[in-house]
Amino acid sequence: MHNKITRFPLIMLAGLAVVYVSACSPRIATRGNAPDPELLEQISVGESTKGDVTDILGSPSTIAAFDENVWLYISRTTETVAFFEPETVEQKVILISFDAANRVEILSQYDLEDGKPVIPTDRVTPTAGREITILQQLFGNLGRFSENK
Repeated sequence: MHNKITRFPLIMLAGLAVVYVSACSPRIATRGNAPDPELLEQISVGESTKGDVTDILGSPSTIAAFDENVWLYISRTTETVAFFEPETVEQKVILISFDAANRVEILSQYDLEDGKPVIPTDRVTPTAGREITILQQLFGNLGRFSENK
């Protein structure tokens, strides 16, 4: 009986260690459309059409906002550990541009290293009007209303 009692704390400690380690294991999530390199080899610049590209790769992740002849196939793999922000570990962007005859003009591939970080600005866009305090907002309309006769 004494031997079972001394093993119990060790078993509890081992169980807690397993729970602790499994809670910190990263969660990996892949999102987007990442075409296989073998499929990309089937696309010929100057020969393949939009229909060919759709048949081979499927529909694009997005079409460029200002040019419907630029298709993007985007995929991203993120890793999240415990409660921390997800970290992008892999990103692939396939850019396919078509000419006026709907034939592939440009086929480019970009990785995470090719991206540029976007740093938001802290500038404030000015608005029309004047700056007023909360008290001016609350009491500003006192005496402005009149009876309609």
